[in-house]
Amino acid sequence: MKRKDLIRHLTKEGCVLVREGGKYSVFLNPKTNKEIPVTRHNEIAGFAVKKICKELGIEMP
Repeated sequence: MKRKDLIRHLTKEGCVLVREGGKYSVFLNPKTNKEIPVTRHNEIAGFAVKKICKELGIEMP
């Protein structure tokens, strides 16, 4: 999945960008108060997308 599509999905689900790290952007789901880093690669593997969504407590795109 393209990174920009994942970011679009996360923001649509209510997640917010907390901070930018060296290699990651950290997103927070205010509903569950969980945060997770999202890598800055152009293409993100399907298993990584699944893990990110599961950790944040949102639906898969």
